[in-house]
Amino acid sequence: MRRSNVIRYALEQYTSYRVPNIQCAQSVWYTQSTNNTFAVWRRRVHCSTALAQKRPERVQLSSVRFPQLKRGDFARVTDRDLQVFERLVPSRVLTEPDDIEGHNVDWSGTCRGDGQVLLRPKTTEEVSAILRYCNGRRLAVVPQGGNTGLVGGSVPVFDEVIISLSLMDKIISLDEISGVLVCQAGCVVDKINGALEPHGLMTPHILGSKGSCQIGGNISTNAGGLRMLRYGNLHGNVLGVEAVLANGDVLDCLSTLRKDNTGYDLKQLFIGSEGSLGVVTAASVLCPRIPGAVSVALLGCDSFAQVLQTYDAAKTMLQEILSAVEFMDRASMEVVQENLQLTCPLGAHSYYVLVETSGSNAAHDEEKLNSLLGYVMENGIVGDGTVATEPSKVQSIWALRENVAVALRRDGCVYKYDVTVPMSRFYDLVADTRERVGTDVTRVVGYGHLGESDIHLNVTCPQHSDEVFDALEPWVYDWVAKCKGSVSAEHGMGILKRDYLYHSNTGPAVLLMKQLKKLMDPKGILNPYKIFPD
Repeated sequence: MRRSNVIRYALEQYTSYRVPNIQCAQSVWYTQSTNNTFAVWRRRVHCSTALAQKRPERVQLSSVRFPQLKRGDFARVTDRDLQVFERLVPSRVLTEPDDIEGHNVDWSGTCRGDGQVLLRPKTTEEVSAILRYCNGRRLAVVPQGGNTGLVGGSVPVFDEVIISLSLMDKIISLDEISGVLVCQAGCVVDKINGALEPHGLMTPHILGSKGSCQIGGNISTNAGGLRMLRYGNLHGNVLGVEAVLANGDVLDCLSTLRKDNTGYDLKQLFIGSEGSLGVVTAASVLCPRIPGAVSVALLGCDSFAQVLQTYDAAKTMLQEILSAVEFMDRASMEVVQENLQLTCPLGAHSYYVLVETSGSNAAHDEEKLNSLLGYVMENGIVGDGTVATEPSKVQSIWALRENVAVALRRDGCVYKYDVTVPMSRFYDLVADTRERVGTDVTRVVGYGHLGESDIHLNVTCPQHSDEVFDALEPWVYDWVAKCKGSVSAEHGMGILKRDYLYHSNTGPAVLLMKQLKKLMDPKGILNPYKIFPD
């Protein structure tokens, strides 16, 4: 693939897109009080398929859907508070419902807060002043980036003050030699890549929401993306952060050094903590070079043991140029063919493995990928396979993997689980789920990031079914816990998964988390009601 095309590939072509106006067969709007409202609400969450397309006012308030969740001992915003906010961020205090409503609902369209005030700071100093005041007044706040999360972590639960970082979108510096970028937290990933592209650089994470997600939100949820196998997660690529603590103190850990062993690595506290320990206002990120050549192979296997053999062979034979290993089962391939009329270049197989390479020498990389294909086929590990180097063919192969979620929505109601499990148990969850739900569902599919052992389990039905939901939860999370997996591979815990925190963490670990929260946010004003179960 020529370098000019690689730039488009790396920065645009292989990010998941979202198709609007695909509705669930039955939206299942629960409005009546029940004896088990929380369970009923979770049923609605998991069968939602019209993500981010619902009118905000049609989404029931989270405070109503969580009747057992009580508002904390926080103050309520008064006219005097609004006057103070206006002095702190002049002309950037929004109180009109039409201006705020979209910030009260997260991208999933299932969590809705009742925030009455939206503040839009432009500088770290303004964020500091806001938090200092809110902490003194005991006003709860929720930091918000691009609001592309799926677990309700970036929106209010009750009437928390929303602090939007969207106007903090300045790129501060870029060292072309080291590849270190320093920028404000509100920079959209697309904008960052636009600034990096002329210098032959790109962000280490490539996400489907790149056009709206912000780097601060990515850091706060430790976003992964499609190239995590190659570039790692943000714990390794973020070199420094600037964060404002609950009391307004600014913590400047905005180092641009790759090596700094002077005491505790405090920046790590803010990566993945969902804005509960402080508000990230700036970051320094290590950015890799845009690859000069990209190729993909699609391989068909007839047993999961062969899938693991293929992955092992790819790691051994491709090594430094291996950038992604993605997985689809037959049901995943069938749904994109049936519901989206996409064409698979291979015949029918039980499993499919997509292998991508990214390097600097197209001929060298293609030769290595063809060698891998020859090896796995000659040894009976793979039944069929194809290699693509032309941009259009590369894109068509990636489209099969990236459009599984879109295709599933056409089935109607989708119960979705994104978890990580040990590699040896990767597909067992899908097989066990299929056996558990039997013929009561349309299909059970498994796909995901094989290289990170991240499996996306999806179960579809024409419409919501209490019986199917009860068969799935909490059974799925219990299953994951028994094999020492993680109930949240991406997006964090938010409010939707907080009751399952102990499924992936020991009691002493959660206790230490709570102690850190209490130490850094004694009054609990930062993103309350998230992460921790009551």
